Amino acid sequence: MRHTIAVLVKDYPGILAKVASLFTRRGFNIESLAVGHTEENGVSRMTIVVEGDEKVLEQITKQLNKLVDVFKVRDLQAQSSVERELALIKVSTNSLPVQSEVIQLVDIFRAKIVDVNNQIMTIETTGVEDKVNALIELLRPFGIKEVVRTGKIALSRGSKDIFTLKKTGE
Repeated sequence: MRHTIAVLVKDYPGILAKVASLFTRRGFNIESLAVGHTEENGVSRMTIVVEGDEKVLEQITKQLNKLVDVFKVRDLQAQSSVERELALIKVSTNSLPVQSEVIQLVDIFRAKIVDVNNQIMTIETTGVEDKVNALIELLRPFGIKEVVRTGKIALSRGSKDIFTLKKTGE
């Protein structure tokens, strides 16, 4: 079973290595990892996707909470969170008919063409992992030259369950 874990950490050089080494020492594989600044100065948010049962999730959560620079840890349930991934895909488009077909696929998936020349189109897509995978598979026959993906990012739904260090309403 896949778990998406949100972690609020002190923002400083080396915190990512600290968290990653915890996973390495315990033999847990990180499937996806996204890190970025939060609305709070000095705090970063890590969104980590791991595979494992409830026991593995409990172990990971306990180990993360032991780290001094970790403020909060939360398991984000898929049904109660909004999850997205961003991908950039370079596709070979060396003829007008191919370009037209690729443009149609981009439109169907509500993606964007962010760069184009007479040989290559770069497409940006966002969505759940299955949507991103589906677009990549449909573009594969045209000749994918390069793909880069952010990994999953997620937020809990609604306002009553805000995951921050500040108290709600401040």
